[in-house]
Amino acid sequence: MSDGPGVTVREMRPDELLFVETIHASAFDGIDEAQLTKAVIESGHETISVVAAHDGFLIGHALFSSLDGPERALALGPVAVAPDRQGAGIGARLIGFGLELARERGWRSVFVLGDPHYYGRFGFRPDLAQGADVPWAGPAFQALELIPGALTGWHGPLVYPEPFSALPE
Repeated sequence: MSDGPGVTVREMRPDELLFVETIHASAFDGIDEAQLTKAVIESGHETISVVAAHDGFLIGHALFSSLDGPERALALGPVAVAPDRQGAGIGARLIGFGLELARERGWRSVFVLGDPHYYGRFGFRPDLAQGADVPWAGPAFQALELIPGALTGWHGPLVYPEPFSALPE
């Protein structure tokens, strides 16, 4: 998927993990998200990992990882864009492309913890995540149904891949 002059959004290749870690470390000004991304990808959990590239250099990354909970559910995050490229819509393009791939591959829902205004434009809603038993429940915890009604009536624990438990609170 090409987005503007020289910017391409596509799936990450295995040999790009080190570059993806660098993007996360610089975007978040630390290594927690970089280590999380690497650990989830290397843990064998089913993931959708997408990158944005400009003139051959990676400038953004978004990770979608499988969850235990409702049938065929994903977690979105972390999402990172190189600091000098933030604010140009690259994160939105990464998320949109990842959601497209998720729909095509039969995923039914996606959960995210983040700014409701930002994620709301993709269709994420806090009310759709209310059935999830998670410690960070609240207005910033949201879900998107990729298949209408996928979360209707679902209540229970939502279990993220093990590397997420290593994050500092």
